[in-house]
Amino acid sequence: MSTMPNQVSLLSTDLPQYIGQPVRIAGWIHRVRQLGGLTFIVIRDGLGLIQLVHQADDGDLPHLTPDTAVSVEGIVAVESRAPGGVEIRRPTLTIIAVAEEPLPIFLGGRELDIHLDGLLKARALTLRHPQVRRIFQVQNALVHGFRQYLTRQGFTEVHTPKIVAGASESGASVFEVNYFGQAAYLAQSPQLYKQMLVGVFSRVFEVGPVFRAEPHATSRHLSEYMSLDLEMGFIQDHRAVMAECRNVLDAMLREAAGEGASDADAWPQVPEVIPVIHFSDAVAKVSRALGEDVTREPDLAPAHEAWLGEWAMAEFGSDFLFVEGYPLRTRPFYTHEDPARPSYSNSFDLLFRGQEIVTGGQRLHQYEDYIRALEQRGMSVHGLEHYLEVFRYGMPPHGGLAIGLERLTARLMQLGNIREARLFPRDRARLTP
Repeated sequence: MSTMPNQVSLLSTDLPQYIGQPVRIAGWIHRVRQLGGLTFIVIRDGLGLIQLVHQADDGDLPHLTPDTAVSVEGIVAVESRAPGGVEIRRPTLTIIAVAEEPLPIFLGGRELDIHLDGLLKARALTLRHPQVRRIFQVQNALVHGFRQYLTRQGFTEVHTPKIVAGASESGASVFEVNYFGQAAYLAQSPQLYKQMLVGVFSRVFEVGPVFRAEPHATSRHLSEYMSLDLEMGFIQDHRAVMAECRNVLDAMLREAAGEGASDADAWPQVPEVIPVIHFSDAVAKVSRALGEDVTREPDLAPAHEAWLGEWAMAEFGSDFLFVEGYPLRTRPFYTHEDPARPSYSNSFDLLFRGQEIVTGGQRLHQYEDYIRALEQRGMSVHGLEHYLEVFRYGMPPHGGLAIGLERLTARLMQLGNIREARLFPRDRARLTP
């Protein structure tokens, strides 16, 4: 068996630049079909598909099994019907690594016809399918857009601890770990650290995993997910954070459109001004529409969010809707109250297609206010001393938000379950693969 030549292969996206020239590519056998005296071989690389056309007088082909890794040398030619508008003619194939037959799943079809449990059990293979891989190419572009936009706005990327001494937030369970003989926890959020770092950099952001030990088994929750966080100082109130939220999402969706939009008109657009409704008005509308009194409820149920999403589209033509002013008692202790309506908060959720994908708001910034808030909630300062001490030393009014990357991806790509938007999802029952 011959070995792969010692040179860097081109990628599928490079080929239009090499029309009429000899090239070398590498990838996996995606599918093979015979048509008359021609053999059409589709190669899959990390970014796309490449069509090879082999004629009888091009020489013998090796035995090609699906997903065998190969290197190919040949001439690039224009072909509008081929993936990317080009194909490779007079190909010479070299086998690098043979895939056993048969594959446990069929990857050569346009669609991957497999149920969710099978999709996740064979994840290392199902991720190879172009339809599945595209989800994560879009996700990659979303993160890139997030980073690019915030860096241009003077934000500093930070990396905060994921093993912490106590819970980052109230109201969510934590995973306990043995940290050299003492109890520690996986971080539920970078919240406390990113607030402290506002006192250093003024504007910060982070892309990192967070962990929630909630015993849920829904289509919208994971035990480990990626959170896109930002925190910004010297704001007047939560509306400044909402404005930044609109701008960063616009940048993210524009960046991802190249990967995800087969039809540009169908790709969601972020309005110049996202419509806003107060929580009290939202529950009143939901109560009237659904014929049930939810005005005393402390939060919006998924069905309520779904109705509000439909209302926002019908009323404003918007996939997005801000709900602001959630009851203060339902928000974390660091949340700033609404000065005009103290039982409500300067906080918000952003709904996208009827599901919450962003939570944010203004934070307290005075030490005395933190002590009072903890006392009112019956919470102890124990474990929060380092965090609270910062607020004695000139912390500005500030606020921030967190975007759930998998939720955003799932809504954007119209996936049926959030687990499809995580490479290797972790939930109540899944620790492998």
